[in-house]
Amino acid sequence: MIYINTSSEEKGKKIKLAYQDFGEGQPIVFIHGWPLSQRMWEHQIPFFVYAGYRVITYDRRGFGQSDQPWEGYDYDSFASDLNDIIEQLSLKDAILVGFSMGGGEVARYIGNYGTSKLSKVVLLGSVVPFLLETDDNPSGVDGSVFEGMKEGIAKDRADFFKGFGRNFVNIEANQDRVSEAQVLLNWQIACSASRKGTLNCVDAFGKTDFRKDCEAFDIPTLILHGDDDAIVPKEVSAEKAVNFIKDARLQLVSGGPHGFYTTHHSEVNQAILEFL
Repeated sequence: MIYINTSSEEKGKKIKLAYQDFGEGQPIVFIHGWPLSQRMWEHQIPFFVYAGYRVITYDRRGFGQSDQPWEGYDYDSFASDLNDIIEQLSLKDAILVGFSMGGGEVARYIGNYGTSKLSKVVLLGSVVPFLLETDDNPSGVDGSVFEGMKEGIAKDRADFFKGFGRNFVNIEANQDRVSEAQVLLNWQIACSASRKGTLNCVDAFGKTDFRKDCEAFDIPTLILHGDDDAIVPKEVSAEKAVNFIKDARLQLVSGGPHGFYTTHHSEVNQAILEFL
């Protein structure tokens, strides 16, 4: 594993992010979801390297093998970390693929830093544009859902992620597509993350409004979502995002749960490749 030092510090020390960099060609940066790490991309890394792309993955602060600071679990910090990756690796004409809360990184990066280093964007099962139910977002998710998640994590994180992981892939409907061992691996990855970061990220992805960020998108954008997503239903995310992002294209994967990058990896990879 290799690391970059971000521009962020805690107690006078730079926060390190673990990343991987494979292949040659146009760069694709894959940004993982909560509560996982870059290890979630094992079906995507070889596929896109063999397709002729340079594939970069990294662990969000607090997750995987990156540092686990006490603070900084907000989208301005996450976008700054992504900008550090792009700047320090001298990426140009890059493609960003953000899964779930990783879609928020993509949106806030574009909102804060623009698209001069980018060529295309894929929002994969993303939380964009705004999940929380408010007066001006009446069809969003009730705030009690996020508070309940935090209560479950605080009480017994391991047990919470046991149930969450099964819903993540709709295990009962996808037994021919995903194994119990894969669910267990996801559980192990989730439990290895920072407890503080895991909790704080619930507020970040649940309560951050990306609608204004979406107005800054001016490059081709694919919104790819499973039509059987029980974690981030398409009705509160993808089907709204396509109306906020100019000229975005919405594509649904039939039977796809939230973790469709695993269960339906062939369909997901092919859809992204055709878009690129």
